[in-house]
Amino acid sequence: MSGPDVNLVLRSTRVITPEGTRAAAVAVAGGSIAAVLPYGAEVPAGARLEDVGDDVVLPGLVDTHVHVNDPGRTEWEGFWTATRAAAAGGITTLLDMPLNSLPPTTTVDHLRVKQDVARPKAHVDTGFWGGAIPGNLKELRPLHDAGVFGFKCFLSPSGVEEFPELDQEQLARSLAEIAGFGGLLIVHAEDPHELSAAPQRPGPRYADFLASRPRDAENTAIGNLIAQARRLDARVHVLHLSSGDALPLIAAAKAEGVRITVESCPHFLTLTAEEVPDGATEFKCCPPIREAANQDALWEGLADGTIDCIVSDHSPCTTDLKTPDFASAWGGISSLQLGLPAVWTEARRRGRTLEDVARWMSSAPAELAGLSRKGAIEVGRDADFVVLAPDETFTVDPAGLHHRNQVTAYAGKTLHGVVRSTWLRGTRIVENGTLAEPTGRLLERND
Repeated sequence: MSGPDVNLVLRSTRVITPEGTRAAAVAVAGGSIAAVLPYGAEVPAGARLEDVGDDVVLPGLVDTHVHVNDPGRTEWEGFWTATRAAAAGGITTLLDMPLNSLPPTTTVDHLRVKQDVARPKAHVDTGFWGGAIPGNLKELRPLHDAGVFGFKCFLSPSGVEEFPELDQEQLARSLAEIAGFGGLLIVHAEDPHELSAAPQRPGPRYADFLASRPRDAENTAIGNLIAQARRLDARVHVLHLSSGDALPLIAAAKAEGVRITVESCPHFLTLTAEEVPDGATEFKCCPPIREAANQDALWEGLADGTIDCIVSDHSPCTTDLKTPDFASAWGGISSLQLGLPAVWTEARRRGRTLEDVARWMSSAPAELAGLSRKGAIEVGRDADFVVLAPDETFTVDPAGLHHRNQVTAYAGKTLHGVVRSTWLRGTRIVENGTLAEPTGRLLERND
């Protein structure tokens, strides 16, 4: 190991690299990974050695599905609190969704407003999705050129009036426009006709809420999306897959060359409908947390590659909006800080490895977004790391969470995996729960 530029060497008996887990010394220069060398390599003069012993060094997580709600609904969340929660949970890069903020990210001017708000508050690197809504077709190319990572749309009502859903004809037009410049459309895929036909029984019973968001709503919407993507040779991504029934359809589409990727979320992979108490709307999200057998199917989809990645869909709100009525309560799970231990706890129970978790929560979402400097511990990438004690446990106390409203479906759960430290471009931004001042940068597509 040589070179005057190296200012940090991070050493561990377990470093997760693209070639596997090994004892290694990671040399950092100028915020980038300069070398991944044998554990006992000599530390160059002037470089600081950080030896983390047997704790595991993973690439910093990449969360491509976060609702920061800033500006406009900052009582729900904000860039300061969301990025602190992300950093504490080992996430070093997040992409902000275009809705629940006011204004939504549906024009370049709106994007600039959001970037100006985020710039001084970001504890982690932060990028932005644009939105595809009725009437903004002419805004899509300018947003793409301004650096958004792709475009989100809904196929059923979003829950906020300023971000309406696309019907099938509008979807076709937006997708054709986006495909024309090589962009990516990411889709909340629930079919409005299936939702309208489902039984609607307001009240506190989770079983009634689950029946109101049937798997067929996802399956039908995904089938229609696959047909459009096939026709246009367009690139699409299914957000927050909950229905295991859709997996064969997705696998067949991938096999025939349709350009489709899929994410799921920690709550679908670690929580089950059977455990949701009536009135406990901290568990409400759309699509919903489904039964244990469905969860098994999602894990099989991860194992065989049908599901590409795991991201949070962190969608917080104020406590008062989580009323005991599942029909009227705000739908969203707050989990930025807890995704890594939640997923690892279930993954280890199912015989999966931390290498799997790193692929699902770092390298695959980085690849989805085209973040070529993120997602792996290899030379030339940003020196973004999370140091994890994988066998230590903790019990989730909402008071210890950094997101603004300390409501979480994970309260009281005992999880494996304690984040010891988080590093962004070679700078330690979290150490044993204590956060540094914000040093996150704003990212644009193809940075």
